[in-house]
Amino acid sequence: MDTRRTDALTAAGALIAITAGTYANLSWTGPGERPLDPAGMALIVVISLTLAFRRTAPLAAGTVAAAGGLVYYAVHYPGVFTAAPALASIYTLASLGRRRASIWLAAALAVAMYGLMALAEEDPAPGNVMTLLSGWLVAMVVIGDVIRQRREYLRAVEQRAEEAERTREEAALRRAGEERLWIAQELHDSLTHSISVVNVQVAVAMELLERDQERARQALAAVKESGHEAMNELRSTLGVLRTIDDGVEAGLSRLPSLVSRAERAGLRVTHTVSGTPYALPPEVDRAAYRIAQEALTNVLRHAGAATVAMTVEYDPGGVVLRVENDGESGTAGPGMGLIGMRERAVAVGGTFAAGPKEGGFTVRAELPVRAQK
Repeated sequence: MDTRRTDALTAAGALIAITAGTYANLSWTGPGERPLDPAGMALIVVISLTLAFRRTAPLAAGTVAAAGGLVYYAVHYPGVFTAAPALASIYTLASLGRRRASIWLAAALAVAMYGLMALAEEDPAPGNVMTLLSGWLVAMVVIGDVIRQRREYLRAVEQRAEEAERTREEAALRRAGEERLWIAQELHDSLTHSISVVNVQVAVAMELLERDQERARQALAAVKESGHEAMNELRSTLGVLRTIDDGVEAGLSRLPSLVSRAERAGLRVTHTVSGTPYALPPEVDRAAYRIAQEALTNVLRHAGAATVAMTVEYDPGGVVLRVENDGESGTAGPGMGLIGMRERAVAVGGTFAAGPKEGGFTVRAELPVRAQK
């Protein structure tokens, strides 16, 4: 039910209640009361109908109700119930945050009512209901203000809850996006390398199948091993998604195996380690291995049968990985490989640089680590 219909029904109910209470003599304002006539009944109707506008125009409705009540009591019509609509308007003003207007209206009504009492021929009897008007006026202002504050508090709590829910959803989406990116990087780096090795070895096998069956057999064996390695890499990635540790983890400890595969694919690789090796944080260890893997993959795909120098330098502040080759630079534009290597380096707080050099191509990644205990 909308507020307008509710207020209209409230006004109708107030008219019935005020009329019934007045005719039933449920209150008394003093010995000077006069019988209720059509003019008094008209005032009751006007005063009651102001409740239909107490939310759309509370100040105007309260002013009309207060003025009508003053006229009603000034001519000594019976009953005190006609003050109720004015009290309701004062409460509504306070509950809507218009505290100053509610106080001014309450003060004006109180001064006028007590002015009428002061000008009356007889003093009001002790305990007369009209003497309680000040308490009712103050109560309406206070109750209205308390209701307003409670509404604002509940609204603020609801907004904070909605904001917290929105923040949780955004965080979940961000984590999902990061996980998708991680999966894509893992699959790209591992499968691209294995597929590149397979392509090279298959080409060698096809070329030597008739002339040198032994070397063709070795090439096919390398294809089989690369396929097996690709399956292990894929299983490792899926195992992480299922939170299962199958013992296959990418790291610099696997560089010798990676170098051997590259050599079987036709590259000449020298692998040098300087400094004292130590256990790297898992994310740094994985990033270093994937960068080395992608660098060798790019050499296989774009540089032909090149010579590769891979150097890993350990120092207390981090690890530096450098992969240089003396092959042709190739014509392929920048692809996901270089982007993925840069993202991996930046993700662990490191830096990445790659570009052609005189007679080849260089990849260099600096990956910082926290001080080892």
